[in-house]
Amino acid sequence: MVDPDYALFASVVEAGNLSAAGRMLGMSPGQVSKRLARLEARLGVRLAHRTTRALTLTEQGAAFHAEIADVLARLRAAEARLMGSRDVPAGRLKGTAPTSFGRLHVAPHLDAFLRAWPEVQLEIELSDGFADIIAARIDVAIRITATPDPRLAAQRLATSARILCAAPDYLSAWGEPRSVNELARHRLLAADGQLPWLLSAGGRRVTVAGTSHVRTNSSELVRELAVSGVGIALRSLWDVAELIRDGRLVRVLPQLAGSDDVAIYAMHAPAPALTAAAARFVEHMQVALARPAWG
Repeated sequence: MVDPDYALFASVVEAGNLSAAGRMLGMSPGQVSKRLARLEARLGVRLAHRTTRALTLTEQGAAFHAEIADVLARLRAAEARLMGSRDVPAGRLKGTAPTSFGRLHVAPHLDAFLRAWPEVQLEIELSDGFADIIAARIDVAIRITATPDPRLAAQRLATSARILCAAPDYLSAWGEPRSVNELARHRLLAADGQLPWLLSAGGRRVTVAGTSHVRTNSSELVRELAVSGVGIALRSLWDVAELIRDGRLVRVLPQLAGSDDVAIYAMHAPAPALTAAAARFVEHMQVALARPAWG
């Protein structure tokens, strides 16, 4: 039998904060906090730093969540198989994801999902637009947003930290900005609708206005323009972490970051309308992104 406090911890991580977890579990935030503290005391480690509105996993907490999320997913799958074929994932499953994120961080995990559930007929659409989930008959939409649609159920998959970055060649030619005000004399790069930039610095909100040096509707093109030395871009770590590691991009104004309320969610119709295939897919992505490659 799985320890109920383990399941509670997994629910807190899934919900993203104590208040949301309390609503999900039918408990007050205080009750959730006490249960989580009891688990930490028993394990002898700090699993998360939290307030009622925010939750940040420690390194030990992220590792522990990855382990128990996998166990819980396997138990649910075993339960579904025991309950009969009507609860075993099968049939059409339509999902959507942002173009770059889907290519980089969803596609690599699809083979394992299909091997686990061979009766599922998977359809994946990659698009940077927000289609109406109900009207388009989408079972699961992976979205990067600060404001999940309140009409839908939303499971938080991972954070989406964003940083300012540019190629070394650009900084050699134009100089490295030392303050946010100096960005005004630099070439900014952004897809349509992504400027102004809303940034934070030590809890202080900063707005960077301007126009993109190259106009485009493609976030992928913005990344490639930054890599080739055209200008400075605000990019998600999941998109550029590898480029930062290998030196093709350099972080600019590291004291600044994109608004920290943006996260990656799996969104779907409320539970009664959720198919077994959709539920298993959400669980699969929760496990896959519990310790994301971008850190």
